[in-house]
Amino acid sequence: MGGYEPGTEAEAEEIVRAASGRGERLRLAGGGTAAGLGRPAQDTATLSAQKLTGVTLYEPAEMVVAARAGTPLAEVEALLASRGQMLPFEPMDFRTIYGSTGEPTLGAVAATNNAGPRRINAGAARDSLIGVRFVNGRGEAIKSGGRVMKNVTGLDLVKLMAGAHGTLGLLTEVTFKVLPACERVATLVFSGLDDARAVAALAAALGSPFELTGAAHLPAGIGAPEARTLMRLEGFSESIDYRTGELRRLLKRFGAPELLEGEAGTALWQAVRDAALLAEPRDAALWRISTAPTHGPALVAAIAAQREARWFYDWGGGLIWLATGSAGDAGAATVRAALRDQGGHATLVRAPDSVRAAVPVFQPLADPLMRITAGIKTAHDPAGVLNPGRMYAGV
Repeated sequence: MGGYEPGTEAEAEEIVRAASGRGERLRLAGGGTAAGLGRPAQDTATLSAQKLTGVTLYEPAEMVVAARAGTPLAEVEALLASRGQMLPFEPMDFRTIYGSTGEPTLGAVAATNNAGPRRINAGAARDSLIGVRFVNGRGEAIKSGGRVMKNVTGLDLVKLMAGAHGTLGLLTEVTFKVLPACERVATLVFSGLDDARAVAALAAALGSPFELTGAAHLPAGIGAPEARTLMRLEGFSESIDYRTGELRRLLKRFGAPELLEGEAGTALWQAVRDAALLAEPRDAALWRISTAPTHGPALVAAIAAQREARWFYDWGGGLIWLATGSAGDAGAATVRAALRDQGGHATLVRAPDSVRAAVPVFQPLADPLMRITAGIKTAHDPAGVLNPGRMYAGV
């Protein structure tokens, strides 16, 4: 299988047009760190954004950064940190669960709508994404959005490209709003709560005015012998002192929490962000399940009654990372049945190619939504050149 690495957007246009004429099917790639995400693309060649690099705009006063899609994420984060700023949505590093190498890229962050624990406070990647340039399946360069956030009429291509997994176009440049970095980070850690009480504690904290930027629950055996319920606060030091005190009073019925700061707190939240707590064994299938937080414990119990499983909660209980005992069929029937009862959707994040090709990786869509999805794909990529079958069979 061949591969293409354009150095400019114009080269990418030419490659896509030529591939369409030859009937080639292109698998889009960035740094190659999340190649196991989504269905295996039905491709004949690779189109990589890895040589499309470099920051093209950074205005700290306006809190805006733009870079070509293949720019390493670490390079952008280091630039922002040098000016006391950050990407607000805390993107996950997929290398932890896949054991992959390479460097995560900024374009892949946008293409997968990648967001970590801070999503409950700052939103997902798409909520900070304000501009894109991409090459569609016709080999045309498209620009949407820009340096400022505006109300949009018609089809919002910026939001559409976020989470499209490269099925609509090769991103060549992305523009994000950024936020000031935090002066201090502290985490309240409650011990020994079961899943239902932990979710209740997180809901009470998130419903308060004390602004959590992380809310997770790690059951017993997930990284430690005892269950831990985590509530992260960020901001100025005096504000954190006040908010932690108020949360202790508000949540005293759940016990007396410890205060975790410094490198230990950073490492723990990084493990939550990257699902490192379930990274091993690598032959275990890994699911990412979104549901109403109050439904999470019952949903997990229904799955665990049918299959060997390990799990933890993020986003106040609204996101469940769940590993089944072995890849096999990944437990797809069990997971989907539990979702029918409790509501929500699930993505099979890790499993062998043979399993990902045979079972629905993303939540199956109702027929009307599938028709809309297929129509959007056809409008952007009529010949089916880009990442065919990556999200849904035939789309």
